[in-house]
Amino acid sequence: MVVRRPPARSRQAQILAVAAERFHRSGYHQVSMTEVAAGVGITAPALYRHFRGKPELLDRTLRLGLDELSGGLRAASTTADIGAALAAVAVGHRPLGTLVQRDARLLPPVRRAGLRRELRADVALMVGVLRAERPELGVADAELLCWSALSAGAGLSYQSAVPQPRRAERLLRELVAAILAVPLGDTSPDPQDCPAAAPVARAQSRREELLAAAVRLFHRRGFDNVSTDQLGAAVGISGPSVYRHFESKAQLLAASLVRSRERLWHEVEGAIAVADGPGPALEAALAAYVGFARRNSDYLGAMLSETERLAAPDRRAAVDFRRDFLRTWVELLCQVRPEYDAAQARIRVHALFALVNDGVRNRPYCERPDLGDCLRRLGRAVLGLPGPA
Repeated sequence: MVVRRPPARSRQAQILAVAAERFHRSGYHQVSMTEVAAGVGITAPALYRHFRGKPELLDRTLRLGLDELSGGLRAASTTADIGAALAAVAVGHRPLGTLVQRDARLLPPVRRAGLRRELRADVALMVGVLRAERPELGVADAELLCWSALSAGAGLSYQSAVPQPRRAERLLRELVAAILAVPLGDTSPDPQDCPAAAPVARAQSRREELLAAAVRLFHRRGFDNVSTDQLGAAVGISGPSVYRHFESKAQLLAASLVRSRERLWHEVEGAIAVADGPGPALEAALAAYVGFARRNSDYLGAMLSETERLAAPDRRAAVDFRRDFLRTWVELLCQVRPEYDAAQARIRVHALFALVNDGVRNRPYCERPDLGDCLRRLGRAVLGLPGPA
């Protein structure tokens, strides 16, 4: 009996599907070529006949979804078409959001720059369609709405449970439509959005400085690209002196993420606790989350990109926090909008988190003085809440 090998294109498609799922679930650094090969049912040497290494695998997995997105947007002539294109890619290439937001920074610099240019070109296509329907929008406002729509679609990538595809597509089309309809013409700066950080007690200042520097450096450069010498230099001490405060770089990463989680929970839970009823509580939680995100964008970036670098117990603690934090929002949203079931509420809350987390880090839009007001309006849209009176 002759065993026929699958065509090269078919085999490559299988490899890319397995690689995307593995990178999505475990993080790029945690996945080996041998693991990808085993997932396909071939040997590592056979895998290298198709792809030169992990960077090419990551690049090609990104290409699949992004090429489909660009094709859909080039064919779009209405904002409804935009919503359909974004929803189809978000559901059909569910790992893509995580790969773009977390792992694409690990590509070679030239490829990273190319990826950013491609996304800007996609947004330009969306802006042209949106402004044809809403000519009152300025370019900056239209761009913010379109980037926010992309982010909301990427939020589906962070769901642990696989959503029902058709239902998820319908809901994402609704969310994109709601985002692109948000009015931004009368937004205003809020001086309370980004209050100065409270001073740290002197007895704890060096440790606190290291925690803050670690979050910033790990987010911007990646855990593997930050040395103890760089961490020490960021707070005015030598590299070896870092070990007076933390046993290892890994412990410093874990401690910095724990401290940031504690602050996030304190601010959001505190806002919910003093609110009078579910509706005001959800509004207060939204305002608190946006305010925290604007002051702590490096933490949100490090939480997204570096959690997989934690030791197993610390990683479990981080995942448990995310699950509990999500549950708090989902339960509150279901109280405010009882017509939502838990599945719909989860998609909406994930869209909110992705929209805000990207919004505070996406230059130059993160520098808008009215960004807090804009993000709160966009947040209400994805949660299905009424806009400001």
